[in-house]
Amino acid sequence: MNYKGLSFGLGIFSIALGAVEIIANRRIAQAMDQDDDAARTTLKAFGVREIAAGANLIAAPAHSTNMWNRVAGDGIDMAALGIAVTRAPRNPAVWGAIAFVAAAATVDILTARGLDRETGKASPKRAGEGDAAARQHERAGYSSIEPQGLTRAAAPAVA
Repeated sequence: MNYKGLSFGLGIFSIALGAVEIIANRRIAQAMDQDDDAARTTLKAFGVREIAAGANLIAAPAHSTNMWNRVAGDGIDMAALGIAVTRAPRNPAVWGAIAFVAAAATVDILTARGLDRETGKASPKRAGEGDAAARQHERAGYSSIEPQGLTRAAAPAVA
C-alpha cells in the first residue's frame, strides 16, 4: 500500500474538513443540538486544527509524526463528541459524527503505522541529528527514503 500517497490524500481531506468546520459551524452545531457560542467556537478551533494538520501532511506526507498528530486530533474530537452525546443522547447526527470520527481514526492509525514501517521516519531530522537513530533503524531492518552517504552539517556546540 502507498502510505505516503494516502497520507497526502488525508492532508487534502483535512483541509477540506477544516474549512467546512469553520464555514458551516452554525449548521453543524444546530444539527447536533449543540447550538451555542461555546460549541461554535469549538468547531472553529477544530477546523483550524484540521487545516494545520492537513498542511503538515501535504508538506511532509512521509513523516508518521504528522499522521500521529491527526490521530491525537481524532481523540480530541471523540472527547468532544462524548460531551455532545451526554447533552443530546438520542440525536442521530451526534452518533453519525461519532461513527465518522471512529472510521477516520481507524484510517489514520493504519496510515501512521504503515508510515512507521515503510519509511521509518517519525519526523524531519535536524542537521547533525539522527545518525545513531539511522543506524538503529538499519539494524532493525527499516529502510530509509533519504539518500545514503551524505554528510550532515552540525552546528557548533554551545559552551
